[in-house]
Amino acid sequence: MALTNNDIFKKLRVAHKLTNEDIVKICTLVDFQVSKSELGAIFRKEGHEKYMECGDQFLRNFLDGLIIHLRGPMPKKK
Repeated sequence: MALTNNDIFKKLRVAHKLTNEDIVKICTLVDFQVSKSELGAIFRKEGHEKYMECGDQFLRNFLDGLIIHLRGPMPKKK
């Protein structure tokens, strides 16, 4: 069984011990706005009525923000 984007996002949240507030701040690093209610919907079980699928763009933006959060901003090229 393959992992979904939701599964990957959940595993990253647990591995890095991130709260919803942390995730919102990380997403703002790449100018991607996300609300706590959207995060709640993504982290629900798949059968729940308020479940929301985590799209590729959502996960990509989070990963880009996580890189900046962990490493710092990319230095400017000369």
